[in-house]
Amino acid sequence: MTTTPRVFGLPCGVDFPAALARGIRARMQGEPPEAMVRVEVIVNTARVQVRLREALVRQGAGFLPQIRLISDLDPATTPTHPLRTRLALAQAVRALLKREPDLGPASSAFSLADGLYNLLDEMQGEGVDLDVLAALDVSNHSEHWTRSLRFIRVIADHFGPVSGGQGRLRAAIAQLVADWQVAPPDHPIIVAGSTGSRGPSALLMQAVAQLPQGALVLPGFDADLPRAVWQSFDNPLHSEDHPQFRFARLMETLGIAASEVRDWTDVDAPDAQRNRIVSLALRPAPVTDQWLRDGPELGDLRPPTEALTLIEAGSPRQEALAIALVLRQAAVDGKSAALITPDRTLARRVTAALDRWQVIPDDSAGRPLGLSAPGRFLRLSAGMFGRAVTAEALITLLKHPISHSATDRGPHLRHLRELEIHLRRRAHAFPTAQSLEDFAARKPEREAWADWVKTSLTLANGVEERDLGDWITAHQALAQHLAAGAGGAGSGELWLKPAGEAALSVFTELATESAYGGEMRFSEYSALLDTVLAGKEVRESVESRPDIMIWGTLEARAQSADIVVLGGLVDGTWPAAPSPDPWFNRQMRLDAGLLLPERQIGLSAHDFQIAIGAPEVVLSRAKRDAEAETVPSRWLNRLTNLILGLSAQHGEAALAGMVARGNHWLELADRYDADQSGVPQHCAMRNPRPAPAPPLSARPRELPVTRIETLSRDPYAIYAEHVLRLKPMDPLAPEPDARLRGTVLHRVPEEYVRRFPPGTKGDVEAFMAIAETVLAEECPWQATRLHWLARLRRTAQGFVTWNEELDAEPRVTEKKARLHIPLPAFDLIGKPDRIDIGADGRARVYDYKTGALPSKAQQNRFSKQLILLALMIEDGAFEDIGPVPVGEARYIGLGKEFAESEADVTPENQSATREDLVKLLAHYLDPEQGFTVMRAVENEARIGDFHALARRGEWQPTDPSETIKVGDPDG
Repeated sequence: MTTTPRVFGLPCGVDFPAALARGIRARMQGEPPEAMVRVEVIVNTARVQVRLREALVRQGAGFLPQIRLISDLDPATTPTHPLRTRLALAQAVRALLKREPDLGPASSAFSLADGLYNLLDEMQGEGVDLDVLAALDVSNHSEHWTRSLRFIRVIADHFGPVSGGQGRLRAAIAQLVADWQVAPPDHPIIVAGSTGSRGPSALLMQAVAQLPQGALVLPGFDADLPRAVWQSFDNPLHSEDHPQFRFARLMETLGIAASEVRDWTDVDAPDAQRNRIVSLALRPAPVTDQWLRDGPELGDLRPPTEALTLIEAGSPRQEALAIALVLRQAAVDGKSAALITPDRTLARRVTAALDRWQVIPDDSAGRPLGLSAPGRFLRLSAGMFGRAVTAEALITLLKHPISHSATDRGPHLRHLRELEIHLRRRAHAFPTAQSLEDFAARKPEREAWADWVKTSLTLANGVEERDLGDWITAHQALAQHLAAGAGGAGSGELWLKPAGEAALSVFTELATESAYGGEMRFSEYSALLDTVLAGKEVRESVESRPDIMIWGTLEARAQSADIVVLGGLVDGTWPAAPSPDPWFNRQMRLDAGLLLPERQIGLSAHDFQIAIGAPEVVLSRAKRDAEAETVPSRWLNRLTNLILGLSAQHGEAALAGMVARGNHWLELADRYDADQSGVPQHCAMRNPRPAPAPPLSARPRELPVTRIETLSRDPYAIYAEHVLRLKPMDPLAPEPDARLRGTVLHRVPEEYVRRFPPGTKGDVEAFMAIAETVLAEECPWQATRLHWLARLRRTAQGFVTWNEELDAEPRVTEKKARLHIPLPAFDLIGKPDRIDIGADGRARVYDYKTGALPSKAQQNRFSKQLILLALMIEDGAFEDIGPVPVGEARYIGLGKEFAESEADVTPENQSATREDLVKLLAHYLDPEQGFTVMRAVENEARIGDFHALARRGEWQPTDPSETIKVGDPDG
């Protein structure tokens, strides 16, 4: 071993693989051609490996060195089973959660086991012996961490060291280093591109740096940091989030100073002065005094920031469109451009925006398997187990492109559309075999398809707790049945293409290791499947442009482009918030010698420092996300504050230039959106408020008494319902809406009065028992049942007392009747909630209301339902009681509290109401009269069922209406 470690660096912004290749070629000058073959280069990522090979080839003909990955140093001669270990750990965690349920839900067992596996693997990778667990002192921590450590100790005693990737790699490197101690390699070995952030890579770098022919090449080495700053990196708690911290720790281990790190080549950074600005901005806090002291040495800030653009968008959508415009312009100009961001949502938005110009970027990141078509299908089908399948879930699953993919999807989609309408109209919240049989009975050709769907429901039934192997078998059978389709064979598109093959591999591995999974409930199996699918990535091949790229932050070290866009520069995204560790807190990690959460922030800072050194850079962030204002990334914040604070170096002008260049792209984005949404001048005029006037033959000749108020307030709704014969489509997922509440709260008093007629002693508990029974039958939502039951309890005593004090006999309940009005010829239809006959022989009409009772003013103008029912009673429309005088009519409130409101049914008011009704009906039986939209609605802000049909928004409710003749004239 040598006593002088050889460590080299490359500045931020250089093309690392190209510069590395250039340095290798330069050092091999004068050597025989075959000597290059003996050079061994160890890199940290496959992308660097490929790019280095390409760079060497571009430099001319010749032999290539051996280029290996650090991970290749693990021969993996012993088969390992990480999934098996994680499943076994999950069983132990599941037992812990059953014993101590306050630690978390049972469904979190596998994700907690995953975290525990990673922790134990990290301990092996960092060279931390399991004995350190016994020495950890958590007496000053909360009880949670005490219990956590106690459990980890038990697991460590039972399982021993976890043979994960990091542990195996460290063992392989340790053996390699031991062999080198005995027999140093006789050929050059170069470790390039790694920061030594992980224990195995740090161990390798320390050993290679001291080999006789060993060398390290560090990416993004900041040679501008003063010696005092390097010496300040002594406490990981305060310094690990700095981009150069890992290099400082490496140099401390090797016993060298930063000044001893030499340049690998004579390649200069694209903008050395900009690198110095960024270096000063990222110095460890507190830094303000250093900014004031060292800032003037930076000189005029305008030249180094001329190639910097700052986009501060108002929303994520605007940010994505602005970035897409930058990338599109680069493609037009023949330049290469790359978006670097850890925000996959932003990457997808930019990809979607670029699709408008048929530009498909080369996206280096794969898609999580759970978000691929097979992954989504498997997650949806898993949702059928362990619970009643909702109509929404069933239709969503059957609409998936993989469903029924083994045979013709045309008839499938037709039957599916008809089933959706059937379920909507009949409000089947949870489709059953019986509801599917009813659906199939209407058309014989549906029978085979409905049987296929019924079989799917049958396959999803079963015990709620099973072995993992049984869950896999049942789930695979269900998924393949759904993919095959009615009369189909095989599994259709389920296991095809890269994503399908990856999904099949996951199921095969789960089935192979299922013996270690134990018994679990559906929720635990579903959580396990989600975690496994989310942990796998699949890259689906598409024909993309090689010069327009989207990279993750790590790719910034391995690649270069003419224009680099750093997107998503907001705190919580770049850098991402440290992932919570349920097993070890920050102090416990430090005491155990493990990596701190700030390590990831430091690595992200290093990626940022490298990327911002590119020739032309666009910095981008959204000022606001979907929920609130965002906080700029701490590095962007530091950079802008530093530039703005150096007035003597023209910092304000430099920052203004960066913002102005960013505003150019924001203005283009706004104009682009405006072009899509703008209204041509000749169409910008306000349209009239419609009042369609159909011919007399098309106008309604009958209406319920409840719709007479609608005819007065919003005639257009009557036109849509009775002339166009339209009605709103019910939601696919039935909800506990006002209509259902009205049904329930009408049935309860009806059932109660049947058992406790007026005048008999009341019973509140009997009323509530009836309410519970009715709610159980009508309302499948438990939370809603409890809420409505509580509301009924507030009104129960008032209703029971009121009914007890009545001296009448109920004669008509929810029975429809019809009254013919000769002039104009029209039928009035009524269905009263309740009509009693009192001891005086007069009728009493009651209408139950679940909402607010109509005021006197509303009754005088519009709410004439009870008065119209009184007219029908006195004219003999109800055969059960014949024509009888009406003594009283009341609205009975069963909403927040019991209430009453009496309607005026005096002979004088009835006569006046009859005259008003005849005039109203005659008015709308005039072919020249239009059905005006929103004529006198109670709440203009409320969106009615048919307002979209009336093109609301193109007119105002205060605009005059315009009668529009519609339909073929009579005759």
